[in-house]
Amino acid sequence: MKTVFISNYINHHQIPFSDALYEKLGEDYHFIQTEPMEEERVRMGWAVDAKKIPYVILAYEEEERCRQLIEEADLVLAGWTLRTDLFEKRLGSGKLTLRISERIYREGQWKFLSPRGLIAKYKEHIRYRNKPVYLLCAGAYVASDFSLIHAYPGKMFRFGYFPKTRYTDMKALWEKKPDREELHLVWAGRMIALKHPEFVVRAAAALKARGYRFVVHMVGSGNQEETLRQQIAAAGLEENFKMYGFLEPEAVRDLMEGCHIHLFTSNYLEGWGAVVNEAMNAGCCVLANAQTGAAPYLIKDGENGCLYQDGSYEAFEEKLLALFEDRQAVRLMGENAYRTVTELWNAEHAAAECIRFYKNWEKGIMDLPAEGPFSKAAKIPAKFSYNEGKLE
Repeated sequence: MKTVFISNYINHHQIPFSDALYEKLGEDYHFIQTEPMEEERVRMGWAVDAKKIPYVILAYEEEERCRQLIEEADLVLAGWTLRTDLFEKRLGSGKLTLRISERIYREGQWKFLSPRGLIAKYKEHIRYRNKPVYLLCAGAYVASDFSLIHAYPGKMFRFGYFPKTRYTDMKALWEKKPDREELHLVWAGRMIALKHPEFVVRAAAALKARGYRFVVHMVGSGNQEETLRQQIAAAGLEENFKMYGFLEPEAVRDLMEGCHIHLFTSNYLEGWGAVVNEAMNAGCCVLANAQTGAAPYLIKDGENGCLYQDGSYEAFEEKLLALFEDRQAVRLMGENAYRTVTELWNAEHAAAECIRFYKNWEKGIMDLPAEGPFSKAAKIPAKFSYNEGKLE
């Protein structure tokens, strides 16, 4: 089963899935990287030496080899890249291709009405609606976006990103977390407007006013950092906050394992949000905005985490205060979150479902799992106000 995954560049969110496919397929698996990683991602600790990964090929160094691999592959997974010319011929060939996409109208679904945009979407997606080209939805609202342009009818499946999964004894994992009388909260990401880090400071002030004991660990940096530091100082919260700047991915995971609650405050512009996978794997009870891509796929509200609606700060604070009132629920949801990742939403399971999908397709069978990767993607309405500016 010759398989090719083509995307802009490989990173720590894609390596586990690729490793799992490579383990199963050996030299029949290749990842084609079409461009070097952006400097901003490198500064964030995402740097990967692609040349040291045995299955990675750089299209900007071996383009003809890449074209040949794509042509000969039984299955191609095509993620985001500007080099769609590398696989455009294949899309109309009758060979199986799985497109992987985040939202295409995350700044507003009204944009699908643009005549110029529809022409572009026709060329890239719609004209292949009757070909064996399927869509893996990297986010809960992707199917809603693509249904507006009538692309991939009946051919959209749930997918996402799959950071490295850590497997451990649940009791041992919980023992890494401090005395539950003092809850430890973690937030991780770029400190920019769309991620709403200021929600955390506002909520911390509310928690302190009620006399709760807590520590907030904030990982990352960005143009909002200095403002956040000023807000923390003005509210007298210095003793409640620890600021780390950017950390290596493994260090972030270690920090998460020592926390009880993960706060995911991004708005609808967040296509996925792999920190949700990571925090759930660390046994955190994740409190997340339901507008983000990963949250509705990974979190069942009140079972393995909490969702707040409409990107509302008030809803966020209300849910957080409720968690502080029910410490047992925090632990139970954290344990269920860990199971969700280790049993269902992980790279090994996604790779196995990918191979199963291909083998079934080859036989003319469509046998989808009930949940998790490669299950049917529901068209969840994206009825947002879209009033917070553009993607940064």
